[in-house]
Amino acid sequence: MFKIARKKVLSSTVQLMEISAPLVASSAKSGQFVVLRLNERGERFPLTIASTDKEKGLITIVFQIAGKSTLQLSTLPEGGVILDVLGPLGKYTDLTGVKNAVVVGGGVGIAEIYPEVKELVHEGARVRTIIGARNKDLLFFAEELESAGSELFIATDDGSAGRKGFVTEILKELLDSDKSIDLVLAVGPVVMMKVVSNLTKPYGVKTLVSVNPIMLDATGMCGACRVTVGGKVKFGCVDGPSFDGHQVDFDELMKRLGQFKELEGLSKQKYIDSLKCEKCRE
Repeated sequence: MFKIARKKVLSSTVQLMEISAPLVASSAKSGQFVVLRLNERGERFPLTIASTDKEKGLITIVFQIAGKSTLQLSTLPEGGVILDVLGPLGKYTDLTGVKNAVVVGGGVGIAEIYPEVKELVHEGARVRTIIGARNKDLLFFAEELESAGSELFIATDDGSAGRKGFVTEILKELLDSDKSIDLVLAVGPVVMMKVVSNLTKPYGVKTLVSVNPIMLDATGMCGACRVTVGGKVKFGCVDGPSFDGHQVDFDELMKRLGQFKELEGLSKQKYIDSLKCEKCRE
């Protein structure tokens, strides 16, 4: 059992949890993830480690309420417990030798870029971070990213915070004005990562993306998390989650991610209905 030490609502659909997991916290590196199982009948689902506190034995996860399992996770209270937390999993993001980086985050990817930003700053790189959302109410971690030593740019679709527009517009301006950028790292919705990768390719700038495919055992045995990279099959759980954005087949990835959308929706609705029934019986 793993205790939820702290819980915080970041937006209407995003929550943060600090979980007591000393062994995971002691060895986790940037870019790695954990697989959670909430109870004996629960599904296994991956979440990126947003930060660690090795002294206190805590890991931080940030998740978006999307399907049944994340909805269930959101209902657990501070002080509650999670049955299984497996990790750290995946390869860490190797940022050795980077001098001038632009890091792009969207959605829950805003939290997931935090450890990379901290590591890049620690290694002495210049770091500019671009975060984006539909509106200001869906933004978070801005203070943390600035406190880490990053120069922060914000874009919102409606202009309610930062600049009106998309993260790629700011990224293009930076690429045009600074030819010394040697890395672009993007984490967020697949469409966003695809657009970022297409944008950086003509500039010849190394681009890393963090993919989150359908995942089951997370040890490389089942093959459910396969991703085509450079024409070869890779497994997101053991070969990733970070890959060369110029080599990822994003169209295939999006098709695979949408494969069970209808069933996921039905499962979530059944869970919501069951909660309503329990309240009716009270």
